[in-house]
Amino acid sequence: MTVPGLDLSLLGWHESRAGDLPPGAVPARVARVDRGAADVIAAGGHHHAQYAAPLRRAAAADPVNLPCVGDWAALTVLPEGRHELAAILPRHTSLVRGGVGRVSRHGLSGDSQGQVLAANVDVVFIAEPALHATDFADLGRIERLLALAWESGAEPVVLVTKADLIGEHLPGLLDDVAAAAPGAAVHAVCSVSGEGVDLVRSHLAGTRTAVILGASGAGKSTLVNALAGREVMETQQVRAGDGRGRHTTVHRELIALPGGGIVIDTPGIRRIGMYEMSQGVDLAFSDIEELAAGCRFGDCGHAGEPGCAVLAAVESGELPERRLDSWRKLQREAAWIARRSDARLRAEERRRWKTIHKSMRGQSRP
Repeated sequence: MTVPGLDLSLLGWHESRAGDLPPGAVPARVARVDRGAADVIAAGGHHHAQYAAPLRRAAAADPVNLPCVGDWAALTVLPEGRHELAAILPRHTSLVRGGVGRVSRHGLSGDSQGQVLAANVDVVFIAEPALHATDFADLGRIERLLALAWESGAEPVVLVTKADLIGEHLPGLLDDVAAAAPGAAVHAVCSVSGEGVDLVRSHLAGTRTAVILGASGAGKSTLVNALAGREVMETQQVRAGDGRGRHTTVHRELIALPGGGIVIDTPGIRRIGMYEMSQGVDLAFSDIEELAAGCRFGDCGHAGEPGCAVLAAVESGELPERRLDSWRKLQREAAWIARRSDARLRAEERRRWKTIHKSMRGQSRP
């Protein structure tokens, strides 16, 4: 259906995925999504493809099933010549946030669900501008994004952008950010001067895919342009006085970089909800988990129990109290999500059995 030309391995395609393709379909990577359709890249070039009916039904049941930038999809051609996405291939990583409501004919429901921000990414760049990151609340935002990144299965990397704006205070800020991001690399970046851009590029060796997350004005699009060596994303000048930029990116887009590597630029994130956490919070707070191993009680909640190594670290100054408060907040949120998920599964199981019993009663009638 397509004329061979583009080597999809440059976009991260592996032939091991070919077995997931339905008959008559070819692989394509989702570069941008629109309502009910997506721009994709296949061996024959770029195509605009509508969603097939089964894909629409799956997405209506759960937004996590919606095609997302970075997805590998099965692309087919209809008899009239239109392209269609028949299915989304299994994701090897997915960055999912919570707090997305189900949309029905009655409007937005209160049953919040997940939204996939990017799929099949190897690296999650968390961009936080230097002037913002001096605020403790924004260290909390870094921690929250790290939890999402660790949960996705990708490698998190924190980028302190606009590093030129903070002058001699940069080393201290980097120390604070590193303390809030154990296990993750932390780089200072100034996309305008080029400082740190090569360090960022080093995480994109070969055909690795990265997504850049951060608030509006964090310099994400400017960084993409610096990595590409030309202007591929629109940017705006920072405001005078506070050094903050204005939001320009309004959609997620996959961009292949010269020399190798793929990057996904994203709009600024205002709300960062957790979604079905299993290990993300523990990995984002691995320092607290290590301290907890020294607590007297195995089920210590670090809330006043005797022999608590975590509280002792707070008292000694080894662990910032702010960080413990952030851990508690995310743990409560993750526990609430788990309870809600369990309740939803129980309700779905009850509905399923009611349907089965009703069908059986109908069959037993003479």
